[in-house]
Amino acid sequence: MRILTRYVLFDLLKVFAITLTGLTLLIFVVLIGKEAVDKGIGLGPLLRMAPYLLPQAMQFAVPGTMLLAVTYVYGRMASYNEIVAIKSLGISPMCVIWPTFVLATLVSFGAVVLNDIAVSWGRLGVQRVFLASIEEVTYGQLRMRHAYNLGNANITVREVDGHRLIQPTLVIQSSGDQPAITVSAAEAELRLLPEEGKIILRLEDYDIDGPWTWEDPDSFSYEVSLEDLTGSNSKNRSPSTYALAEIAPAIKEQEDTLGRIEESLVAQSAFGMMTGDFDSLSETAWKVHEKERQNAEYRLHRLHTEPWRRWANGFSCLCFVLIGVPVSVWMRQSDFLASFFICFLPILLVYYPLLAVSVDQAKDGTFPPHTVWLGNFLLSLAGVWLLRRVNRY
Repeated sequence: MRILTRYVLFDLLKVFAITLTGLTLLIFVVLIGKEAVDKGIGLGPLLRMAPYLLPQAMQFAVPGTMLLAVTYVYGRMASYNEIVAIKSLGISPMCVIWPTFVLATLVSFGAVVLNDIAVSWGRLGVQRVFLASIEEVTYGQLRMRHAYNLGNANITVREVDGHRLIQPTLVIQSSGDQPAITVSAAEAELRLLPEEGKIILRLEDYDIDGPWTWEDPDSFSYEVSLEDLTGSNSKNRSPSTYALAEIAPAIKEQEDTLGRIEESLVAQSAFGMMTGDFDSLSETAWKVHEKERQNAEYRLHRLHTEPWRRWANGFSCLCFVLIGVPVSVWMRQSDFLASFFICFLPILLVYYPLLAVSVDQAKDGTFPPHTVWLGNFLLSLAGVWLLRRVNRY
C-alpha cells in the first residue's frame, strides 16, 4: 500500500512542479507585458516589479496546474488498466486516491497564503514601483503616444526633447457645471516631488481658454497628487489589497466610522426638526449624507467578504481535484488534455460565474459573505458523487 502511495505522489508532484513552472512563466510574461503596454514602463521598473508580479502569476497558475496534474496522472493510470489491476487484487481504488486529496488540501492552504501575498504585498509593491517611476513613465508615454492622463486632466504634446515638452496642451476636465479649461503653451516640464507626494506640470508662455485666472503671467503650474494619480490613496485603500491579518482591525475601524455617520444623521435630523430647518431635511440635502452612509456600508461589506473570498479561491484546488480524479479514472484516456477540458468546462461555465455573482452580491450586502463558497460546495458535491461511482464500479 505504501508503495502505491509513494508511486502516485511522486508522479503527481513531478507533473505538478513541471507544469506549475511552465504555466507560471507564461502568465508572468503576460503580466509583465500588460504592465509595459498599459503603463508604458521601461525595462528598469519592469525588473523591479518582477518579484511583486511573481506571486500574482502563481495565484492564477496553481488551481489549473493541480487539475492538469491529476487528469494526467490518473488518466494515464486508468488507460494502462492500473486501476483495474488494483481492484482485481481486492484493493479499493481509494488507496491511490486519498493521498492526492491530502496533497490537494495542503496545496489549498498554501494557495490561501499565496493569494494573501499576491493581493497585499504583490499589488502594493507594484504600486510602489510605479509611484517611484512615475516621472519616467510619464515621459515615456508622452514620447510614445504624445498624450498622457494626469488624473482629472489630459496632456498632449507635439514632441518631447529631453525633459522639455514641446507645444503642450493641457485640458482640465470640468467640475460640476464649470466648463473644461484648456491651457496651451510653447513648452512645459514635469517635476516629481516625492517628499511632497505630488507631481507638478509647469507650462511656459501659456494661454488659458476657460474660467480660470492665473496670477503669474510667465508660467502656469498644475499639481497632481501622486496617490490620486496611481490609485494608491491610503485613505481609500481597496479592501482587496489588505492582508488577512489587517482585515479584522479594518472591519472594527469601519464599523466605528459607520456608527459615527449614522449617529450624525440622527442628530442632524433631530436638530432640523427642533429648529424648523426643514431645508436641511430635504431630499436633495439628505442624498449627500445618505450617499456617504451607503459608501461606508459598502466598504464594510467588502471587508467582511474578502476573507471568505480568499479562502474559497484557495480551496478551489481541492474542489478541482475532487472533480478531476473521478472523471480521469472514468474516461480511461491517456490523452489527458481531453480529460482536462471535460473537467474544466463545467468549472468554467458553473464555478467561476457562481463565484463572480456570489462575490458581487456579498459585497453589496445582498447575500451573506459565506455564500462565496457556493461554487466550491457544488463542485464538492459533484466530486463526491462521482467518486462513489468510481469506487463502486
